[in-house]
Amino acid sequence: MPIGHFNNVGLYYEIHGSGEPLVLVHGSWTDHHDWDLVISGLAAQFQVVLYDRRGHSLSERPETQGSVYEDAVDLAALVEGLGLAPAHIIGHSYGGIIGLQLAVRRPDLFHSLLVHEAPLFEVLLADGAMNLQETEHARLSDVIERLSAGDYEGGAKAFVDGIIFGAGTWDARVTLPLKRKFIENAPTFLDELRDPDRLSFNVTPLAGFPHSSLISSGGKSRPMFQRVAAKLAEAMPQARAYVFEDAGHVPQVSHPQHFVEVVSGFIHERVQRLHQ
Repeated sequence: MPIGHFNNVGLYYEIHGSGEPLVLVHGSWTDHHDWDLVISGLAAQFQVVLYDRRGHSLSERPETQGSVYEDAVDLAALVEGLGLAPAHIIGHSYGGIIGLQLAVRRPDLFHSLLVHEAPLFEVLLADGAMNLQETEHARLSDVIERLSAGDYEGGAKAFVDGIIFGAGTWDARVTLPLKRKFIENAPTFLDELRDPDRLSFNVTPLAGFPHSSLISSGGKSRPMFQRVAAKLAEAMPQARAYVFEDAGHVPQVSHPQHFVEVVSGFIHERVQRLHQ
């Protein structure tokens, strides 16, 4: 599959299947292979487009400091450049933040939006339940220190074990190819951490998003993910929150069949409503 130039950066992308366009936006550390286990199921029903975000794996890695806004513009350029608009867009983790950033800027590019566990913990600060900023900094301090020192494997392990999945996951459950991918993309994650706007998000403009949205979380994830999902869904007039009860942060990997069923059911319902 080709490298296309979108927003002046070379992005690797793939197209599978036919039908309603469905764009998949991966999270941090990983790449288009984040979706390997759900591609066949989704491509049997939709035209699926997946890509490596800038700085990840097969895509170009600019030397300048990146930003979440830059990633959103990349996504817009890809959707428009491939003639996909309006498209159904799925964002996983940090990819969900990118999808939401684009939703408030270019709603015309969307047919619907699906977001799983966007780590926008700062939207909960107004609740006053905890100092989320201090919590976030405490969890990331070891990761940042290791990555800044060039210890990419140590930083990746600290992230997987200390933030997302729990102690021992890196050694016991992460495959060697996935470890290599994390290490390869570690510099880009450090670049994301240095973006001061990466987790800042104002939910108020989401009230103007005119399309259906599904904001999901995992029942086995940190409870804050479910609270963020509920907060986002509450801000969007045509959104609903959904919990993958038996899954965590990566349901497309741990429960691929269920993930395909939820996504396809949501999109088909959306399309049917439009044709009524």
